[in-house]
Amino acid sequence: MYIRKILYAIVTIGLLLMGGFAFYIYNVMFAANTNFNEDFKHIYIKTGSDYEDLTYQLNDYLLDTSTFTVLAERKNYSNNIKPGKFIIKRDMNNNQIINSLRSNNITVDVIFNNAKNLNDLAGKISNQIEADSMSFLTLFKTDYFIDKGFDEKNILSMYIPNSYNFFWNTNAEKFNERMFEEYTKFWQKNDRVEKANKIGLSKIEIMILASIVYEESKQNIDLPRIAGVYMNRLKNNWKLGADPTVKFAAHQLDQYKNTIIRRVLNKHLRIDSPYNTYKYYGLPPGIISMPSIQAVDAVLNYEKHNYYFFAADPTNPGYHSFAKTLSEHKKNARILHRDLNRRGIKK
Repeated sequence: MYIRKILYAIVTIGLLLMGGFAFYIYNVMFAANTNFNEDFKHIYIKTGSDYEDLTYQLNDYLLDTSTFTVLAERKNYSNNIKPGKFIIKRDMNNNQIINSLRSNNITVDVIFNNAKNLNDLAGKISNQIEADSMSFLTLFKTDYFIDKGFDEKNILSMYIPNSYNFFWNTNAEKFNERMFEEYTKFWQKNDRVEKANKIGLSKIEIMILASIVYEESKQNIDLPRIAGVYMNRLKNNWKLGADPTVKFAAHQLDQYKNTIIRRVLNKHLRIDSPYNTYKYYGLPPGIISMPSIQAVDAVLNYEKHNYYFFAADPTNPGYHSFAKTLSEHKKNARILHRDLNRRGIKK
């Protein structure tokens, strides 16, 4: 009888221990271990992060980091942290969280357009992926771009504004390799190279002119006609006389830094710069901003007409009035200047 009680006690203790162990295993592997009310949280693991860095970031999102650590060590994840952007869904258990962090590096859509210069571009990109702006700015000074036919004045033309899918932890070198691939694909599509050759301009020259056209108007319907005006001027050996190039030239000077030029004045036209197309013939030496795809295609498919002049149309904001002769243009310009004066726009 006494022995039977001992056996019962042993069995009971064993069952309790087994039950406790089973409950512990359940908590470690199968119990929900998230501590947020949203449907999911994104976890950004930087390149070079260790397990301590990860748990510091997870601390606010987990109910119990100790059980997570037990399983992470058991699955050898704590020694194999991978960088990237990951997702943790509400009510995930430790096993699901570790599997997601181990193998579900999700991508991000990197979007950029209308960058004014390399600093602006580097800032836009670095806000969307891990690589910081300095890594891009440093890379811009290497022979990588020279070997591909770009110089510092025209590197911006390699970046075709669009939306691109990347892993968040992509570095600057890999990003630029992909951008050159996209640049090459862009020119291979829609007979763009053939059209550029027919016009008699290189790809970079097309991008330079497109950047001017883009700065003249954001109305896509106007772009081919504006491009046609500039092509007429180039073909007939006129100066381009493009206001956006004068503004660009002015903004290279300290006195115009961080200023907005809403009205081009005679003092601006006197600026001695190769970008001042009122002083110098031909295209400027570099692009003045990142042109849209529509602006590039507008140059490649420019409208053939006899217009040589255009001016903003105050009666139809955002659009332009076109003229074939200087006298017609002066009439359009007077209408514009009266409107600018009426609105108090002096500079």
